Amino acid sequence: MRSGNAAIKRKAFGYCRCSTEAQSERGDTLEAQKRAIQLVCELEGFELVEIYSDPAISGSVPFASRPGGAQLLSVADAENIIVSTKLDRVFRDAHDASGTLKILKKRNVGLYLRDLGGDVTMSNVSSLVFGLLSNVAEFERSRIAERIRDVKKSQRSSGRYMGGGVPLGFALETDPSTGKLMLMVDAELQAEARKLKEQGYSARLAAGSLKAQGYAASHKSVLRLWQQLVEPLPPTAACAGSGVRQSST
Repeated sequence: MRSGNAAIKRKAFGYCRCSTEAQSERGDTLEAQKRAIQLVCELEGFELVEIYSDPAISGSVPFASRPGGAQLLSVADAENIIVSTKLDRVFRDAHDASGTLKILKKRNVGLYLRDLGGDVTMSNVSSLVFGLLSNVAEFERSRIAERIRDVKKSQRSSGRYMGGGVPLGFALETDPSTGKLMLMVDAELQAEARKLKEQGYSARLAAGSLKAQGYAASHKSVLRLWQQLVEPLPPTAACAGSGVRQSST
């Protein structure tokens, strides 16, 4: 039955997802979502059977590939309805949203999204709005990823240390003005690497020579350093003649 006023209540399965601690801090915790799902079921007259959740799962992961999402799809049957608080808790990819909605419609399973005002499988208009907003959600996710890439690129160009191994030819030092770790040019090592290249050393022989001088060099790290010497990275402050010995990547 579709109506919450019917004698036989429609069975509902809740779904919630939280990908990061930041979402929890904004009040979008799994517990908050569960309470909202319970309230929807009470108001609509659904019989809430169980709530499935995917903690620490990115919305970019297809719904059917998430542990909770896969379990939910395996139990939801004809005339059942899936209830979630927001579209972006269920989908962040338009293709995944469209494909999953088709599966649910074929199986006569409803999808109630509180932020869209009800069951998006009930009419063509609801499905159209669902599709449009799914595309908007995917676009916003791609924009966020683009902004993150731009910030990292900007920080790398200014010499900001972004984590991971320290490249051969550089050393880590703390910027006294900001207290942040910065990648600093090891001028002595880079001069030695340049000299070996000019003398016709292969990358393996150059790595061996640098190792003999106390540097943790590999032929791959030497090749990367030589490439940077040909196409220099944006300038960073030099460790003038420091002879710093650091790990290579």
